[in-house]
Parts: sequence; structure tokens; C-alpha cells
Amino acid sequence: MFVIKNKKFFFALSSLLVASSIFSIFYFGLNFGIDFKGGAITEIAYLADAENLELEIPVLEDLKTQIENLELGTFTLQETSSNEVNEMGGLILRTKDLSEAERLSVFSVLSQNEQYQINEKRYNSVGPAIGEELKDKALWAILIVVLAIILFVAFAFRKVTEVARSENKVSSWKYGLAAIIALVHDILIPAGIFAFLGSMFINYEINTIFIMAILAILGFSVNDTIVVFDRVRENLASSGKEDFDEIVGKSLAQTFARSINTSITTLAVLLTLYFFGGEATQQFALILAMGVVVGTYSSIFLASPLLTLFRKK
Repeated sequence: MFVIKNKKFFFALSSLLVASSIFSIFYFGLNFGIDFKGGAITEIAYLADAENLELEIPVLEDLKTQIENLELGTFTLQETSSNEVNEMGGLILRTKDLSEAERLSVFSVLSQNEQYQINEKRYNSVGPAIGEELKDKALWAILIVVLAIILFVAFAFRKVTEVARSENKVSSWKYGLAAIIALVHDILIPAGIFAFLGSMFINYEINTIFIMAILAILGFSVNDTIVVFDRVRENLASSGKEDFDEIVGKSLAQTFARSINTSITTLAVLLTLYFFGGEATQQFALILAMGVVVGTYSSIFLASPLLTLFRKK
């Protein structure tokens, strides 16, 4: 009952976090990558040298330093693996649109002035029009997922009013509304933190990896919320003279350990992936780790207390 009795405090805390996140997004801005604002993607593979089998691909940090000296603006450089027998590995470089002279300079750096034999696997230019289309598709993907969650929760809890006593009845669509408010909370806070960190500390961009992480957060958060809601439904069916607040409080107590343990184990994996994994997965792991923490908080301290508020309203 601690959470339910102090729900005003948690509502105020969530409101403050969301307001701060919205301010951060608008003040610092989101650094959109070339997936959304246009640019060029270059993928190359380093070919093995039969005369020097001990030859390895250039050090990634050295290449980054040399590309920075070309003054191409913001870019990302990631290593890729290769299953081809004659390839030692590869790189994916994301930059602004390059002129022919800039492109030749980039290939000179990647090949270390032709010390390495490289195979250009692709060079794609993404225009701003395509970037705007990707923005629209990303937004629609999030909206469709949110709508699907509302419909699913409303359908799954459609009989909840039949098992509850009259004074404890809460319409099934209100369960969906509580879940969606929690989801909006879970999206905005990581996005706000990401905008703040991106303006000062890290050079991550809003790209397709970010959108995938946001969709993963939606799935994780709603799963945790539904576990609590499902226990509320079960307790409503077996409750005696308990009022709705007591039932929700008891349901939270019964699922608290499960929610925390699930989140801790998931967070441990994500932090391991962030600190010890490859650069290509760091951004995804960081965003998802934020989402796990915020999603666990919202399922316990926001979504369930909202049910008690909706019942009174």
C-alpha cells in the first residue's frame, strides 16, 4: 500500500521527469543521423593478403582520427565482420553527402594510401526527401504499436468489470489508457536524457537503431505493466470486502519482486553489452537500459496508481 498511499508524490515525480525531458528535447534538440536528414553510407571490406597472412585491418580509432582531419563533419565508423574467405573484415562509414574529391580522400584514408586492398561493397546516398519519409515511417511505426497495445489491453481486460464488485469496477479501456500514459512516460524520459547526453557527452544520433530501441522499450514496459494489471484482475475476482486501492496495493506487493528481478537481470545484460560489446550495439544497449529502468518504475509507481485515480474519477 506504500505506493498507493503516496501516489501523489510519484505522480509529481513523473510529471517533473516528463517536463524536464520535454524541455531537454526542445532546448538541446535531437541529433538526427543521415538515415533521417540525408547523407552517404560507404561499406568496404579489407581483402586478405596471401603474401602477409599476419596482416590485420587498421585500428579503428586511428582511422577515426584521420577521417576527422578531413573535416567532413559528423560521421560514424563501425566495424563489420565478414564470412568471405578472402576478407579480413570491413567497415561501414556514415557521412554527409561527399563530393568526388572527398570520396577519394576517404578511400585514401581507409586504404591507408593503398597499403591495404579494399573492396567497395556499397556506396549509397540518402537524400533529405528519403530522410523525411523515414521520419514519417518511424513515427507511424510507433503510433501503430501504441494503438495495438491499447486495443490488446482493452480486449484482454474486457471482462474485468464482470469479476469485480460494483464499487471496484474500472472499465477495460481505462486499463489501456493507464498503460499508454506509462508508455508515453517511458519514451519521453529516455529521449530527453539522450538529447541532453548527446549535446555534451556522447556523439550518438537519432537513427534506425534509436527507433528499434524505442519499440523494444514499448514492448518491455507494457509487458511489465500487464503482469501487474493481470494480478489486479485475479485479486478482483477473489476479493472479499477489500476496496480497490487495497487490491491494487496487494497486487503490486505480489508482483514487486518479479518486476525488480526481471529488470535487474535484463539491465545486467544490457550494461555488459554497453561496456564490453562492440560499438555498433552500444547505442542500442544504452537506450534500452534507460528504458528498462524507466519502464520498471512506471509499471510500479505510475500505471497501477493511475488505475486507482481512474476508479475514483
